[in-house]
Amino acid sequence: MTEEKDAGADIVSRIYEVGYHIASTVKEEDVEKVVSALRGEIEKGGGSFIAEGSPSLMKLAFPMIVREGEKKIVHDRAYFGWIKFEAPTEAAEALEASLKRNTNIVRAIVFRTVREDTRAKYKAPTLREVKRTDTIKSSPRRAPEATEKAPVSEAELDKALEHLTTE
Repeated sequence: MTEEKDAGADIVSRIYEVGYHIASTVKEEDVEKVVSALRGEIEKGGGSFIAEGSPSLMKLAFPMIVREGEKKIVHDRAYFGWIKFEAPTEAAEALEASLKRNTNIVRAIVFRTVREDTRAKYKAPTLREVKRTDTIKSSPRRAPEATEKAPVSEAELDKALEHLTTE
């Protein structure tokens, strides 16, 4: 948490992150305009940028229904992006209110976070390469009765159980 003094008033700046879904009805060339408006809202409140993930079109986990006037619009895809920034609390609240009014935003969330990069690093699993000409060899199986073992006496079983339970 960073504190700044301004003409006798205390202004507390905090680290925030905004995650947003831009409606898929927005043309791809206009997505940057919507994001620029979000950046403008942050700058207007005195915020400074730390990091950003540019929006990319993705399939949503479930359809989201948005009411526009008398119509209900179902979105199954949206442009997802995020911005991490430092700003006063009032700027974050103003951004949140602006996001709720913006008809191009399907869903958004603003939350406090830390300055450090906290994203999990994705490590692709290593795959074994198999050539089409390779054949899978199976190990020979033996029938259970083919492996003969000597019978165990009751005394040996009792001795083994006693040894296990005393440890």
